[in-house]
Amino acid sequence: MKHLEENTLSVSTIYNGKIIDVEVQDVSLPNGSTSKREIVKHPGAVAIIAVTKENKLLLVRQYRKALEKVIVEIPAGKLEKGEDPKESAVRELQEETGYESGSLRSIGSFYTSPGFADELIHLYVAEDLTFSKQQLDEDEFLDVLEVSLEEAEQMVLNEEIHDAKTVYAVQYLQLQQLLTK
Repeated sequence: MKHLEENTLSVSTIYNGKIIDVEVQDVSLPNGSTSKREIVKHPGAVAIIAVTKENKLLLVRQYRKALEKVIVEIPAGKLEKGEDPKESAVRELQEETGYESGSLRSIGSFYTSPGFADELIHLYVAEDLTFSKQQLDEDEFLDVLEVSLEEAEQMVLNEEIHDAKTVYAVQYLQLQQLLTK
């Protein structure tokens, strides 16, 4: 695959933020030309497909400034520096929904926008849920929803669910349902 690789010639960090850093990289292309790449550096994240004993999917409704609107998503959050993804999933589920999981398992990970960002989301399924106490971050405001798979499917069709990780979650649950029939 060497014939596809780009070699980094120089890196300039143009922004260091609380959540992301932004770099401009000068690269040499496989054909010998050079180009610039704008790269968003992100510490990674977790997302949780949380299913209650009543077979309801836990979702959160929150305002997303980048979109200038409220959207519905599965619980998720940024990894803290050096944090184990599974520990982050436990923390984020409890903070955002108030639920703790008796069974938490990894089902894989995926890149969100590999054309310009290195963010990797680790996806978990949480079951055997018990409610304890919601502990939102001080700058976090959201509503928790419990919906059936059929309701979630309709929300995808109506674009009430409109982000990739949550659509992925709904499709994962649909596939699991097909496999258990």
